[in-house]
Amino acid sequence: MMFHGSYRPSQVTFLLKPIEVGAIEDMAAKERLIQSGQRHYSEMLSPEKRPSAEYLALFHAAHQANRQRMAIDCLRLAALIQQQKQQRSTLVSLARAGTPVGVILQEILSYLYAEHVPHYSVSIIRDRGIDANALNAILAQGHAAESLVFIDGWTGKGVINRELQDAIAAFNALHQVKIDGRLFVLTDLAGVTDCTASNDDYLIPSSILNACISGLISRSVLNQSIGADDYHGCVYFKEFEDVDLSQWFVDDIVKLARDHHKQHGLPPLSNTDALSARQRSQDFMTQYMTQYGIDDVNLIKPGIGEATRVLLRRLPERLLVQSASNPDVGHLLRLAEEKGVAVEQVSHLPYHAAAIIRSVNDA
Repeated sequence: MMFHGSYRPSQVTFLLKPIEVGAIEDMAAKERLIQSGQRHYSEMLSPEKRPSAEYLALFHAAHQANRQRMAIDCLRLAALIQQQKQQRSTLVSLARAGTPVGVILQEILSYLYAEHVPHYSVSIIRDRGIDANALNAILAQGHAAESLVFIDGWTGKGVINRELQDAIAAFNALHQVKIDGRLFVLTDLAGVTDCTASNDDYLIPSSILNACISGLISRSVLNQSIGADDYHGCVYFKEFEDVDLSQWFVDDIVKLARDHHKQHGLPPLSNTDALSARQRSQDFMTQYMTQYGIDDVNLIKPGIGEATRVLLRRLPERLLVQSASNPDVGHLLRLAEEKGVAVEQVSHLPYHAAAIIRSVNDA
């Protein structure tokens, strides 16, 4: 059975296995299991809750403020894909942060090419690689290996980019194919790819919500219920259908992008500076890991998108913001208040926000 989440069937096929997973309510217990190595983060899910009216209001304000920029950056990324690929692309978004961006690009590229562009969304998991069964299924559909384009929302420290490159190199060697392992993102904070619309830390509206803006699917899961021939798993949150904004969000950004294209054509490709972004990322990690006595790089998350993930589904130690008056961090301040997380305003922070996960040694 083909699985499309809450998107239109033409927009994306999820190569994921819908399963039931009991969410772990005790965040401290979950964090101890992850940090002690007893369980991998991909085996467990944090509970997802219906967003409150106040939080949805923050989302809509953030969306209103950033929708135009995101639309133009999606158009710019589509132009970059066109430039890099000499044939019709096959989009492969990384579930789930990459999925909304992939759906938007599917619509934009289909419009630009005047023909349907296929789009699949697959799982990639830190330390466990990409879902090879999903890649094999895509190639079995007759798509050329060289046509695959991997999509994500953003990079934080570049961990998933390295995971993707390593996994694709191994897959290519095993199957004697030439899949392009580069990652195309809206913004590359880590400076690890030249396939990006920007290196800026700005609020991508889809980063604020969980399943309700990602086709009603959970983060991908790889636990004992996933067999050797299965796709990686996910939970489908049917109970959130009445508050699902996935299709509305895509339609709005696509309309803005099309309107911009009709009036101005494709935007010029940005003069992105991967070297400067990479240096900024390295300097940030060195300074703040030393300052806060952190010895595990996985416990510090730079940028608005990564900080949002921490506040939504991990056990945060503290939230750092460049300016508490910046509307783009309003949702983070709200989440921090709800969870009793300390907030520090650091004017020289090189990103608008960053989050530090509590070490189990301190818990």
